[in-house]
Amino acid sequence: MSHAPVLPRPADLPRLLPGLALSSGIALLALGLRHLVGWGALSPLILALVMGIALRSVIGPRPALLPGTGFAVRPVLRGAIVLLGFQMTLGQLVAVGPRGAVVILACLLGTFTVTKLAARALGVEPKLAELIAAGTSVCGASAVLACNSVTRGGDEDVAYAIAVVAVFGTLSMLGFPLIAGAAGLSPQQFGLWSGASIHEVAQVVGTAFSQGPEAGQTATVAKLARVMMLAPLILALGQMRRGRGGAGRAPTPWFAFGFLGAVGLNSVLPLGEALRGDIAFVSSAMMSLAMAAMGLETDLRRLHARGLRPLALGAFGWLFISGLGLALVLLPGLSGT
Repeated sequence: MSHAPVLPRPADLPRLLPGLALSSGIALLALGLRHLVGWGALSPLILALVMGIALRSVIGPRPALLPGTGFAVRPVLRGAIVLLGFQMTLGQLVAVGPRGAVVILACLLGTFTVTKLAARALGVEPKLAELIAAGTSVCGASAVLACNSVTRGGDEDVAYAIAVVAVFGTLSMLGFPLIAGAAGLSPQQFGLWSGASIHEVAQVVGTAFSQGPEAGQTATVAKLARVMMLAPLILALGQMRRGRGGAGRAPTPWFAFGFLGAVGLNSVLPLGEALRGDIAFVSSAMMSLAMAAMGLETDLRRLHARGLRPLALGAFGWLFISGLGLALVLLPGLSGT
């Protein structure tokens, strides 16, 4: 990834403007297409990434864009993740209940660990494997982007990991309702299973509310509780990386503390619904901007060179978290929230 200052100086703005302007245009187009289609589960992040990659394949590398795209995929993205914290409260974590928390933590920690172990058997490069594990176990594209601050994979690693979680998250949306009927899941069980197992927040909401409001509300609370685990995961990964390779290898992910601070502030002084909606839109727009910039930095030839093994790893992680989550919600005493 290209490097950019954390805060731009006035003298830097002419260099940042081309990349930021083009990335912003792509992000706005992605947001507009999502609104036009009217399908809430269609992620503007994925659209922005795909459009950025497509444009890069047409226009080729443009060195003039790199300062602006580098700024977008670092400080802009980190700011978006901090703002994401204002969508959550500690009360939502408590609302999951001890049994629901067991299901969520078991799915998250089990999937992350087992996916990384499977990557060794499949011969998947460790950084790409870690990003796929994070996206599968926590919250899709947002987790991939956030964890890459300490994983420090290349743009192609990030793009591949996001593509993997998008594909299998979509398959969950199609398959989970069919399995729910066959397994005889209650709305509460289906909601917990969806929130603990499906990759993206939008995918969880779209899937669970199709089975009724009780399933949708349970899934939303469970998913938000799972998203709150993103910051501890990033901090733990950063600490482990520094322990293995020295303090200079992995920067302290300060934005993770900002995320936790936003959650804490929103728990003590809850924001109004309108303000929370505005912040959610700004956060989504900033993440879409970062994704568009990442697409503009992604070389399709390098993406293709990763081969099918990472895709197989993503399939394994998806099957593992889906199967483990279903088994846990069906266990007596572990299906309540």
